[in-house]
Amino acid sequence: MTISKTQSSFYRRLYVAYLVARDVDNLPAIIDVTGMPRRTAQDTLAALSELDIDCRFEPTPGKPHNIGQYVIRDWGPIDPDWLNQHAERLCKALGYPPLA
Repeated sequence: MTISKTQSSFYRRLYVAYLVARDVDNLPAIIDVTGMPRRTAQDTLAALSELDIDCRFEPTPGKPHNIGQYVIRDWGPIDPDWLNQHAERLCKALGYPPLA
């Protein structure tokens, strides 16, 4: 299945939000699970706001400022139930390994 650049960008954002909601909630974990480059993962996390998904980084108290996790505060117009049902399809379309 070949997808357009627009589709891949949209699917990637949805899939990263899905991962964050499943406790794959820090940059190294997202990179490990998807195999995407660090900069792509960072840009994708930052771009979630363009879908009105409120995703925030929460530092771990007592740790260096870059240690912590991302949290979805509000899904905006995205239905997380739909995403749960279609995450495997998005993963496959993006060419990412299946989530264990």
